[in-house]
Amino acid sequence: MRWFWFALHLGLSVAFAQAEEKSILNVSYDVSREFYEQYNPLFVAHWKSQRGEVVKINQSHGGSSKQARAVIDGLEGSVVTMNQPTDVDAIVEKGRGLIPADWRGKFHNNASPYTSVMAFMVRKGNPKRIKDWDDLTKQAVGVVLPNPKTAGNGRYSYLSAWAYALSKNENDASKAKSFVSQLLTNVLVLDSGGRGATTTFVQRGIGDVLVTFEAEVLTLVSENLKGEFELVVPSQSVEAEMPVAVIEKVVNRRGTREIAHEYLQFLYSDEAQELVAKFGYRPSLATVAAKHKTQFRDLKVIKVEEAFGSWAKAMKEHFSDGGSFDQIYAK
Repeated sequence: MRWFWFALHLGLSVAFAQAEEKSILNVSYDVSREFYEQYNPLFVAHWKSQRGEVVKINQSHGGSSKQARAVIDGLEGSVVTMNQPTDVDAIVEKGRGLIPADWRGKFHNNASPYTSVMAFMVRKGNPKRIKDWDDLTKQAVGVVLPNPKTAGNGRYSYLSAWAYALSKNENDASKAKSFVSQLLTNVLVLDSGGRGATTTFVQRGIGDVLVTFEAEVLTLVSENLKGEFELVVPSQSVEAEMPVAVIEKVVNRRGTREIAHEYLQFLYSDEAQELVAKFGYRPSLATVAAKHKTQFRDLKVIKVEEAFGSWAKAMKEHFSDGGSFDQIYAK
């Protein structure tokens, strides 16, 4: 009998330890790390208050497309929080059932709890007088840009510049290609990810302008007490969606499906949306967006589908091997 109670106690102890050690892994793009460093404790507190359980959130960051590839190749994430839908779609297509094809319908706003636009960060006083996409094609303007082949914000920047040129040239694709070619001629460094591009511009002092997410610029400008950098918002930008999805095949096996789903659902809460605005992203919750309206500058925001037909078409024409980006950059 004594052995029975000892075994029962041991089994319960192991069960409680396992419950306490539940964890999920968020696989995300590289410039989101500071946001999730503050979001994760909010969610941990929320989950404990609702369920009385302690959960650990682990993070993995890198270029969005590289992160998608890592998941496809075996990185056992619980959720993905990406900066473009095509990276989630890539996991759907090549991930052998990791994420269901209807992932966009699992959460509100096309499974994008927040968005951003493309913006410029310039040095104090804006010495090159950079105001819009045209200025990035001028001689003696050094541009720092994440690589559109590996980074979501590089891809959004490329498409935003292309869409801008289309709007100025009656949708003439050849003129748009020429415009983007001029812009890429001025690119000094193509870093593999957005954070690498920021480091190149801020810490290494390379270039006159960094093209990246508005959220990244707002955060850096607000944190820079010396006022060394300024935000410039162009006249128009492609809308940068920040989609999320549960990696269902992994969480089903690990018994963490409910935690993973709630982790993403909580991004739509008032508390989390306030944090979204704090980090310069544009909230999807209308009530929170209205409170922070003055924080975000007005510009023409275009969806990828409007300018390019679909994400699939844009990817094939511009970023596939031999696509327009390769054709331009090879020169």
